[in-house]
Amino acid sequence: MNLVLAKTDTERAVSNVFATARDRLPGAGEVAEARRRAFEAYERAGLPHRRIEEWKYTDLRALMREVAPLAGRPDAAAITRAKAALELVAVDGAAKLVLVDGVFVPELSGIAELGAGISVRTLREILENGANDARSDLLLTSTTDAVISLNTAMVTDGVVISVADGTALSRPIQIVHVATASSASAFTRSHVKLGKAARATFIESFVAAEGASAYQANDAVILWVGDGAELSHLRVVADAADAVNISSGIVTVGAKAKLNLFNMTRGGAVSRYQVFITLAGEGSDLSVNGINLLKDKQHGDTTLVVDHAVPHCTSRENFRAVVDDRGHSVFQGRIIVRPDAQKTDGKMMTRALLLSDEAEADNKPELEIFADDVTCGHGATSGALDESLLFYLRARGLCEKDAQALLIQAFLGEAIEEIADESLREFVMAQAERWLEVRR
Repeated sequence: MNLVLAKTDTERAVSNVFATARDRLPGAGEVAEARRRAFEAYERAGLPHRRIEEWKYTDLRALMREVAPLAGRPDAAAITRAKAALELVAVDGAAKLVLVDGVFVPELSGIAELGAGISVRTLREILENGANDARSDLLLTSTTDAVISLNTAMVTDGVVISVADGTALSRPIQIVHVATASSASAFTRSHVKLGKAARATFIESFVAAEGASAYQANDAVILWVGDGAELSHLRVVADAADAVNISSGIVTVGAKAKLNLFNMTRGGAVSRYQVFITLAGEGSDLSVNGINLLKDKQHGDTTLVVDHAVPHCTSRENFRAVVDDRGHSVFQGRIIVRPDAQKTDGKMMTRALLLSDEAEADNKPELEIFADDVTCGHGATSGALDESLLFYLRARGLCEKDAQALLIQAFLGEAIEEIADESLREFVMAQAERWLEVRR
């Protein structure tokens, strides 16, 4: 008996997009073969849906409806619009690496500003190097997630960053994804490798140029943090109101290394940030904080897996969600403690603030502990603004919206304060205040 998997209209559209775009994708030989195998893996799984536990709250078959065709290379007009959009998310003093509709744009980027000890190349340049088929390894990952397989098959560009051992970068690196096209999709992937005892700040931003709408982004970032290295990784997602953004992170942390990861989502009709972190070296220290700011019918999903693979590691996860109107926030967090990972210290907390009766927050923290000498815990809460505090503020002359905004800022402050750099804390708070201004 021959079994044939039934496809939804959306899945058939994805197959058509891949068939149409295949000749435009960079790389041949082993690279093209890696793409083919990845797309076959995606087709076997299909788009994630509610019957898959990790995707039960974010059913892409229902939420995406259709898959947009691959965006074309940006022309001069698109680059001009992208330049204007950069001002909305630019971090002062950061060296910018700009991707427009999934394509690296040198004239908007500042590779020369990075200085010694750091190498930056584009993923397209490496994949198109016919003399180096081995670089197909840049398309390989340790996870079998369907959207990562789709990213592998369709990726067009990204940046590959390497920081030498002992190098301390004097300025942050900011990768900016700018969407200028409408009803189009972009697939990007970046690699960042920090050498031993290196120090760096890495920022990712997603923004829409004027006129961009109904676009889709599928991004992946592969991070290696070397022994004794310190990395601050900040993400701010401010997509168009009708955009779809599915981003994945695969992170490996070495011995006695420190990683501080922060994510803020305040745009997009559908967004999911899923990050898989492996603490692979003893004595490492991980801090992960995040914020979802959602309104209208926005759907924001943060899914986190922290794998304590070795002893004597510490992890702290702290998430906040503010949900208005009919927005839907999802947090799924899992801490895994392997049998040999004794003396693990891991804690996770997620809190949601619901501003309307129709707002929804699904929080699912989990612990999987296979060792017996550990300190681990998790918690989750959901609630509304404190009426007594609102009354107190209004009695002192604040209008209702201003009083709410002040309490919301205080609610978000605990997560934002974990950002070590003061200027970046102010940048993130300014982004949150923009959301609050629109809400007013």
